[in-house]
Amino acid sequence: MASHISKAVIPAAGLGTRFLPATKATPKEMLPVVDKPAIQYVVEEAVTAGLGDVLMVTGRNKRPLEDHFDRNYELESALQKKGDASRLAKVQESSDLAMIHYVRQGDPKGLGHAVLCAAPHVGNEPFAVLLGDDLIDPRDPLLQRMIEVQEQYGGSVIALMEVAPEQIHLYGCAAVEGTEDGDVVKVGGLVEKPDAADAPSNYAIIGRYVLDPHIFDILRKTEPGRGGEIQLTDALQQLAETHTTAATAEGKAGGPVHGVVFKGRRYDTGDRGDYLRAIVRLACEREDLGPDFRTWLRSYANQELTDVSA
Repeated sequence: MASHISKAVIPAAGLGTRFLPATKATPKEMLPVVDKPAIQYVVEEAVTAGLGDVLMVTGRNKRPLEDHFDRNYELESALQKKGDASRLAKVQESSDLAMIHYVRQGDPKGLGHAVLCAAPHVGNEPFAVLLGDDLIDPRDPLLQRMIEVQEQYGGSVIALMEVAPEQIHLYGCAAVEGTEDGDVVKVGGLVEKPDAADAPSNYAIIGRYVLDPHIFDILRKTEPGRGGEIQLTDALQQLAETHTTAATAEGKAGGPVHGVVFKGRRYDTGDRGDYLRAIVRLACEREDLGPDFRTWLRSYANQELTDVSA
């Protein structure tokens, strides 16, 4: 079932309150992860998966996002005059990545509303949604696999990870059943941030989606849910519930909901502690930074343990 997915949507209108005061004047998506802003990793992931048409859903005070992916002729000229070809290439890389468009989410009504803002751009074709808080290691091509699954099964596909039961209240959660593909599950229901006792599984939704365009029709009718926001999880729940059995699915638009169970490397930058851990992990793996940084890190950790035990 060919779908010809070519468009990616990146919601980027959040206020980043967990990172205040750093995000008072700087978008959280522009916080550096080693030496690139988090948002650039996400755009690179979309492009690697073959999605060269990227729409960012932004809000107030997000102009630095547009500036980052635009040309900076003054800076480029200064680097050219210095003969600094390496840094010049890095500066130009972000402006040459993809065809990037922008739309404003006027009111902060939640992720579902942000996705709905993309409807005029996306049109009537499947599309991907990438959340900037989750960085997926390029060595573990999650998005490519999700696109393959969507082409095979149709409908919508969400990314899932197994988490400890005591952490499930931090995520959307899926009720699942297995399929013939070991890493693919059929989703029968979804709930946003349940208590551990009420969670249907320990499969948590992480920030990657490949969605059927019928999701827009559902979002237009979705009432505000948890937190007073229009939740994408609620709209997907309706799709999943409608297509649970062949009898209920017959004649219904939008297709089923499947999940790809991801077991690769994921860097959570939505929490301050995890953000710092993500920077350390990525820095350790860099060829240019890793050797010296790992040596320092071992020395520092050993000294800290010695001081604690003294």
